[in-house]
Amino acid sequence: MQKRILGQNLSVSAIGYGAMGLSHAYGTAVEKNEAIKIIRTAFEQGYTLFDTAALYVGQYADGATAINEALVGEAIKPFRDQIVLATKGGAEFHDSKLVIDGSPEGLRKSVENSLRQLDVETIDLYYQHMPDPNVAPEVVADLMGQLIKEGKIKHWGISNAGVDYIKRADDVTKVTAVQDRFSMLARRKSEGLFPTLEKRQIGFVAYSPLASGFLTNQDRPKIDQHNKLDFRGNMHQFTEVGTDEAQAISSLVTQLADEKQASPAQISLAWVLKQRPWIVPIPGTSKEKRLIENADAVNIQLSDDEIKQMNRLLDKVNYDQFD
Repeated sequence: MQKRILGQNLSVSAIGYGAMGLSHAYGTAVEKNEAIKIIRTAFEQGYTLFDTAALYVGQYADGATAINEALVGEAIKPFRDQIVLATKGGAEFHDSKLVIDGSPEGLRKSVENSLRQLDVETIDLYYQHMPDPNVAPEVVADLMGQLIKEGKIKHWGISNAGVDYIKRADDVTKVTAVQDRFSMLARRKSEGLFPTLEKRQIGFVAYSPLASGFLTNQDRPKIDQHNKLDFRGNMHQFTEVGTDEAQAISSLVTQLADEKQASPAQISLAWVLKQRPWIVPIPGTSKEKRLIENADAVNIQLSDDEIKQMNRLLDKVNYDQFD
């Protein structure tokens, strides 16, 4: 697969693999051996960026706890030195409540826990999962600099943060990547964020680049609105109103897919890749067919006129509502 550079020198596959859905947020966790097979198949298909987080914990069909970091750590063992392993910390669920701890003590503990769960000696890219309103970005960045010097992490990034936070952190310890939600239906942060990232040579990792499966069109997941383990039940795009609002862009994506003998998912990922050369989407899937299909999106060429046509329709969408 083609490569892209995050930050100044972190080389990764142009499309990464987001492992969250194997264990967390999309209903019952994928059976362990099947999930390991998917991750290893991703590597065989050229994926070299694998993304997980301490927060990604779910439940297997038998009721056992599914820990995404442990799953990813086991799956990548045969090729650990050939990939970039990314995880996130400083936020966890305790008794179903989200607890954010960006203190130096809390983040250091989180890094140590991730090293243990992943069963690795160092983490290639470690993100603060979300800012702690009680801790200044300079304090977080200073700790990350210490962790880099200690060899516990190689690069650091920030997820779900605003421009001011990123600038202040980057002034203390160079930020390699920022991760946030980004797709054709989730562009609300990009206009303000991208100029700063470009100026500072910070890469952007796009999670949910397919709007949690919505932009696959005919292959959209069937959402059980009553399944509390599936967070998609609360997403606007999976409501009847949201589906209607996005109908025009969905139709154009399907049309372009037919013209290029591609899938709607490939067109959607190609659009993301076209936005900036330092953007790396990390779609997730539990299906081998989709894994291969997503990887092939790097070969789909969208012309400038096609991008303009898509963006004209997107500008009519009230994307503040979409996830």
